[in-house]
Amino acid sequence: MYTYEIVIITVFLAERQMFGGQIVNADQIENYPGFPDGVLGADLVSQVRMQALKLGAKMQYLEMTGIKIEGDGFQLATAEEPIQAKTVIVATGGNHRVLGIKGEAEFEGRGVSRCATCDGAFFRDQPVAVVGGGDTALDEALYLSKIASRVTIILQGATPIASETLLRRARENPKIEFVANATLEEISGNHSIESLRLGDGTHVPVAGVFVAIGFEPETSLLKNLVELDPIGHAPVDIHMQTTVPGLFAVGSARQGNAGQLASAAGDGVTAAVAAHRYLTNI
Repeated sequence: MYTYEIVIITVFLAERQMFGGQIVNADQIENYPGFPDGVLGADLVSQVRMQALKLGAKMQYLEMTGIKIEGDGFQLATAEEPIQAKTVIVATGGNHRVLGIKGEAEFEGRGVSRCATCDGAFFRDQPVAVVGGGDTALDEALYLSKIASRVTIILQGATPIASETLLRRARENPKIEFVANATLEEISGNHSIESLRLGDGTHVPVAGVFVAIGFEPETSLLKNLVELDPIGHAPVDIHMQTTVPGLFAVGSARQGNAGQLASAAGDGVTAAVAAHRYLTNI
């Protein structure tokens, strides 16, 4: 006679601001499998959220402030009551990098933006600039070209490091121009932005500037539990598990991530399967 132990696993997702994180603001995602014509970030997030809820996941807007090991599990400190968990998957993404130049903080929300789909409409028929040369920067520039009178992409290097498709579209767009081998030194204006000063002394008149120079991993929850790399990523094994059993890190939080939505989703699947095996001792 065989006896079986039934293990009931509850999946709880805590999100600090908005479900889906940064990808919600993406105007067009063209490198996610299954969408040959692309998909709006908010639409993809909505579909994923509904699917997770349908399968029994519990979701709540809640800020996590700390994780500590407690017995054979973890206690998660929150802005409200603490939460007990047997396993934890950290999928905290990252924060926008800042330029750290004069005028950036002063004009934040008054011309300095990090989201074209959020703030682009404020600059209709006005000149704007995008700082950065990756996929995000060119995607922002292409979106803004539908709204602004002119889009200047300021590149620190000689050429963008974006995908060939985005680069071709940007180069073919008559409203987009590139300024290569340039550094942005100062953002200036009165009540709103009026111009940008580059390292060679050139002034670029703009009404807004969109900063797209990448992200820093948001792994503060892990710093007292695992040794992070110099950039702040958590080292993990092939199962996405950190050096602490039952504690996983995925996407931008982990070391060696590919920086793509599809690979982050894959990380989540790998960690979820590993967490299930951990809980059921398979």
